[in-house]
Amino acid sequence: MAIAEAAAPGDRLGSKDDLRARWAVSVGTFNEAVRIAQSRGVISVRPGPGGGLFVATQSAMVRLGNSVLALDASDNSVAEAIRLRDALDPLLIDDALWHASPADIAGMREIVADMAAAVAGYDPTAFVHANWQLHARIAAISPHPVLRSLYLSLLDQIESHTLDVLPGSQQPLRTYIAERQALHAAIVDAIDNRDRDLALSLIAEHNTSNALPGALLPTASSPGADAALTQ
Repeated sequence: MAIAEAAAPGDRLGSKDDLRARWAVSVGTFNEAVRIAQSRGVISVRPGPGGGLFVATQSAMVRLGNSVLALDASDNSVAEAIRLRDALDPLLIDDALWHASPADIAGMREIVADMAAAVAGYDPTAFVHANWQLHARIAAISPHPVLRSLYLSLLDQIESHTLDVLPGSQQPLRTYIAERQALHAAIVDAIDNRDRDLALSLIAEHNTSNALPGALLPTASSPGADAALTQ
Protein backbone atom coordinates (compact mmCIF):
# COMPACT_ATOMS: atom_id res chain seq x y z
CA MET A 1 0.00 0.00 0.00
CA ALA A 2 1.47 3.32 -1.11
CA ILE A 3 -0.06 5.15 1.86
CA ALA A 4 2.04 3.05 4.24
CA GLU A 5 5.27 4.11 2.54
CA ALA A 6 4.75 7.73 3.58
CA ALA A 7 4.04 6.88 7.23
CA ALA A 8 6.24 5.79 10.11
CA PRO A 9 6.14 2.30 11.68
CA GLY A 10 3.29 2.14 14.17
CA ASP A 11 1.29 4.99 12.59
CA ARG A 12 -2.46 4.44 12.28
CA LEU A 13 -3.59 4.65 8.66
CA GLY A 14 -7.30 4.59 9.43
CA SER A 15 -10.20 2.17 9.67
CA LYS A 16 -10.97 -0.24 6.85
CA ASP A 17 -14.19 1.57 6.01
CA ASP A 18 -12.52 5.00 5.97
CA LEU A 19 -9.66 3.84 3.76
CA ARG A 20 -11.89 1.96 1.34
CA ALA A 21 -14.12 5.02 0.95
CA ARG A 22 -11.07 7.25 0.51
CA TRP A 23 -9.73 5.15 -2.34
CA ALA A 24 -13.18 4.42 -3.81
CA VAL A 25 -12.57 0.72 -4.42
CA SER A 26 -14.78 -2.33 -3.99
CA VAL A 27 -14.80 -4.37 -0.80
CA GLY A 28 -13.21 -7.34 -2.59
CA THR A 29 -10.41 -5.27 -4.12
CA PHE A 30 -9.68 -3.51 -0.84
CA ASN A 31 -9.66 -6.73 1.22
CA GLU A 32 -7.29 -8.39 -1.26
CA ALA A 33 -4.93 -5.39 -1.07
CA VAL A 34 -5.02 -5.57 2.73
CA ARG A 35 -4.33 -9.32 2.65
CA ILE A 36 -1.30 -8.91 0.39
CA ALA A 37 0.09 -5.95 2.36
CA GLN A 38 -0.36 -7.83 5.63
CA SER A 39 1.27 -11.01 4.30
CA ARG A 40 4.27 -8.93 3.22
CA GLY A 41 4.62 -7.31 6.61
CA VAL A 42 3.74 -3.82 5.33
CA ILE A 43 0.73 -3.29 7.59
CA SER A 44 -0.89 -4.82 10.65
CA VAL A 45 -4.60 -4.97 11.41
CA ARG A 46 -5.87 -4.34 14.94
CA PRO A 47 -9.49 -5.02 15.93
CA GLY A 48 -11.72 -3.13 18.38
CA PRO A 49 -12.03 0.53 19.38
CA GLY A 50 -9.06 2.53 18.15
CA GLY A 51 -8.14 -0.31 15.83
CA GLY A 52 -7.77 -0.33 12.08
CA LEU A 53 -4.78 -0.53 9.78
CA PHE A 54 -1.33 0.40 11.09
CA VAL A 55 2.09 0.58 9.49
CA ALA A 56 3.97 -2.52 10.55
CA THR A 57 7.46 -2.48 12.00
CA GLN A 58 9.71 -3.35 9.08
CA SER A 59 10.67 -7.00 9.00
CA ALA A 60 14.15 -8.36 9.40
CA MET A 61 15.64 -10.20 6.46
CA VAL A 62 17.94 -13.18 6.18
CA ARG A 63 19.65 -14.45 3.05
CA LEU A 64 18.89 -17.96 1.79
CA GLY A 65 20.99 -18.70 -1.27
CA ASN A 66 20.07 -16.20 -3.98
CA SER A 67 16.79 -15.32 -2.29
CA VAL A 68 15.96 -13.33 0.82
CA LEU A 69 13.42 -14.31 3.47
CA ALA A 70 11.50 -11.43 5.00
CA LEU A 71 10.89 -12.27 8.66
CA ASP A 72 8.38 -11.11 11.23
CA ALA A 73 11.10 -10.61 13.87
CA SER A 74 14.68 -9.30 13.95
CA ASP A 75 15.78 -12.49 15.67
CA ASN A 76 19.13 -14.05 14.85
CA SER A 77 17.65 -17.43 15.77
CA VAL A 78 16.21 -17.81 12.26
CA ALA A 79 19.63 -17.35 10.64
CA GLU A 80 21.09 -19.85 13.07
CA ALA A 81 18.25 -22.31 12.42
CA ILE A 82 19.00 -22.21 8.67
CA ARG A 83 22.67 -22.87 9.33
CA LEU A 84 21.94 -25.80 11.65
CA ARG A 85 19.40 -27.22 9.21
CA ASP A 86 22.05 -27.28 6.50
CA ALA A 87 24.45 -29.09 8.82
CA LEU A 88 21.89 -31.85 9.52
CA ASP A 89 20.83 -32.39 5.91
CA PRO A 90 23.59 -34.93 5.03
CA LEU A 91 22.65 -37.11 8.02
CA LEU A 92 19.02 -37.22 6.93
CA ILE A 93 19.95 -37.94 3.32
CA ASP A 94 22.05 -40.87 4.54
CA ASP A 95 19.08 -42.20 6.51
CA ALA A 96 16.78 -41.77 3.52
CA LEU A 97 19.18 -43.74 1.32
CA TRP A 98 18.95 -46.68 3.71
CA HIS A 99 15.32 -46.51 4.80
CA ALA A 100 13.16 -44.82 2.13
CA SER A 101 10.27 -47.05 1.01
CA PRO A 102 8.49 -46.88 -2.36
CA ALA A 103 5.71 -44.94 -0.57
CA ASP A 104 8.29 -42.48 0.75
CA ILE A 105 9.71 -41.95 -2.74
CA ALA A 106 6.21 -41.44 -4.16
CA GLY A 107 5.44 -38.89 -1.43
CA MET A 108 8.63 -36.98 -2.15
CA ARG A 109 7.89 -36.94 -5.88
CA GLU A 110 4.44 -35.47 -5.22
CA ILE A 111 6.03 -32.59 -3.33
CA VAL A 112 8.62 -32.08 -6.08
CA ALA A 113 5.67 -31.78 -8.48
CA ASP A 114 4.17 -29.11 -6.18
CA MET A 115 7.47 -27.26 -6.34
CA ALA A 116 7.39 -27.44 -10.14
CA ALA A 117 3.85 -26.05 -10.14
CA ALA A 118 4.99 -23.15 -7.94
CA VAL A 119 7.82 -22.44 -10.39
CA ALA A 120 5.42 -22.54 -13.34
CA GLY A 121 3.04 -20.16 -11.57
CA TYR A 122 5.93 -18.00 -10.34
CA ASP A 123 4.92 -18.22 -6.69
CA PRO A 124 8.23 -18.04 -4.77
CA THR A 125 6.55 -18.21 -1.36
CA ALA A 126 4.60 -21.36 -2.28
CA PHE A 127 7.82 -22.78 -3.71
CA VAL A 128 9.76 -22.25 -0.48
CA HIS A 129 6.99 -23.77 1.63
CA ALA A 130 6.86 -26.82 -0.67
CA ASN A 131 10.65 -26.98 -0.43
CA TRP A 132 10.43 -27.14 3.37
CA GLN A 133 7.66 -29.73 3.10
CA LEU A 134 10.01 -31.92 1.06
CA HIS A 135 12.74 -31.60 3.66
CA ALA A 136 10.24 -32.49 6.38
CA ARG A 137 9.17 -35.54 4.36
CA ILE A 138 12.79 -36.67 4.05
CA ALA A 139 13.34 -36.11 7.78
CA ALA A 140 10.31 -38.26 8.61
CA ILE A 141 12.08 -41.26 7.05
CA SER A 142 14.91 -41.18 9.60
CA PRO A 143 14.69 -43.89 12.27
CA HIS A 144 16.45 -41.58 14.76
CA PRO A 145 13.84 -39.69 16.83
CA VAL A 146 16.22 -37.08 18.25
CA LEU A 147 17.53 -36.15 14.80
CA ARG A 148 13.99 -36.04 13.37
CA SER A 149 12.67 -33.90 16.20
CA LEU A 150 15.56 -31.43 16.09
CA TYR A 151 15.37 -31.01 12.33
CA LEU A 152 11.61 -30.56 12.24
CA SER A 153 11.81 -28.01 15.06
CA LEU A 154 14.35 -26.02 13.04
CA LEU A 155 12.11 -26.12 9.96
CA ASP A 156 9.12 -25.00 12.01
CA GLN A 157 11.10 -22.09 13.45
CA ILE A 158 12.18 -20.92 9.99
CA GLU A 159 8.76 -21.35 8.38
CA SER A 160 6.74 -19.77 11.18
CA HIS A 161 8.73 -16.52 11.00
CA THR A 162 8.84 -16.16 7.20
CA LEU A 163 6.56 -13.51 5.68
CA ASP A 164 7.77 -13.39 2.10
CA VAL A 165 10.49 -14.43 -0.33
CA LEU A 166 12.34 -11.71 -2.20
CA PRO A 167 15.10 -11.65 -4.85
CA GLY A 168 18.52 -11.46 -3.27
CA SER A 169 20.95 -11.15 -6.17
CA GLN A 170 21.26 -10.12 -9.80
CA GLN A 171 20.02 -13.58 -10.81
CA PRO A 172 16.24 -13.42 -11.46
CA LEU A 173 14.28 -15.11 -8.70
CA ARG A 174 12.28 -17.07 -11.32
CA THR A 175 15.51 -18.60 -12.66
CA TYR A 176 16.79 -19.33 -9.16
CA ILE A 177 13.71 -21.24 -7.99
CA ALA A 178 13.63 -23.21 -11.26
CA GLU A 179 17.22 -24.30 -10.67
CA ARG A 180 16.44 -25.19 -7.05
CA GLN A 181 13.45 -27.28 -8.13
CA ALA A 182 15.65 -29.21 -10.55
CA LEU A 183 18.23 -29.75 -7.80
CA HIS A 184 15.63 -31.13 -5.38
CA ALA A 185 14.23 -33.42 -8.09
CA ALA A 186 17.75 -34.74 -8.65
CA ILE A 187 18.18 -35.38 -4.91
CA VAL A 188 14.99 -37.46 -4.85
CA ASP A 189 16.17 -39.39 -7.92
CA ALA A 190 19.49 -40.12 -6.23
CA ILE A 191 17.72 -41.37 -3.09
CA ASP A 192 15.46 -43.57 -5.22
CA ASN A 193 18.50 -45.00 -7.04
CA ARG A 194 20.41 -45.47 -3.74
CA ASP A 195 23.27 -43.48 -5.22
CA ARG A 196 24.97 -42.29 -2.05
CA ASP A 197 27.85 -40.44 -3.66
CA LEU A 198 25.54 -38.46 -5.94
CA ALA A 199 22.99 -37.76 -3.20
CA LEU A 200 25.62 -36.40 -0.81
CA SER A 201 27.21 -34.37 -3.61
CA LEU A 202 23.83 -32.82 -4.45
CA ILE A 203 23.00 -32.01 -0.83
CA ALA A 204 26.41 -30.34 -0.50
CA GLU A 205 25.50 -28.23 -3.52
CA HIS A 206 22.13 -27.59 -1.92
CA ASN A 207 23.57 -26.13 1.27
CA THR A 208 23.41 -22.50 0.24
CA SER A 209 23.08 -20.89 3.64
CA ASN A 210 25.55 -18.04 4.12
CA ALA A 211 23.56 -16.55 7.00
CA LEU A 212 25.70 -17.05 10.06
CA PRO A 213 24.36 -16.05 13.47
CA GLY A 214 24.18 -12.27 13.52
CA ALA A 215 24.12 -12.03 9.72
CA LEU A 216 20.58 -10.78 9.37
CA LEU A 217 20.27 -8.29 6.55
CA PRO A 218 19.37 -4.66 7.24
CA THR A 219 15.66 -3.93 7.46
CA ALA A 220 13.99 -2.10 4.62
CA SER A 221 14.25 1.11 6.60
CA SER A 222 17.94 0.70 7.38
CA PRO A 223 20.84 2.20 5.42
CA GLY A 224 22.17 -0.22 2.84
CA ALA A 225 19.03 -2.33 2.69
CA ASP A 226 18.49 -1.82 -1.04
CA ALA A 227 22.05 -2.86 -1.80
CA ALA A 228 21.70 -5.97 0.37
CA LEU A 229 18.67 -7.10 -1.59
CA THR A 230 20.48 -6.96 -4.91
CA GLN A 231 23.85 -8.48 -4.09
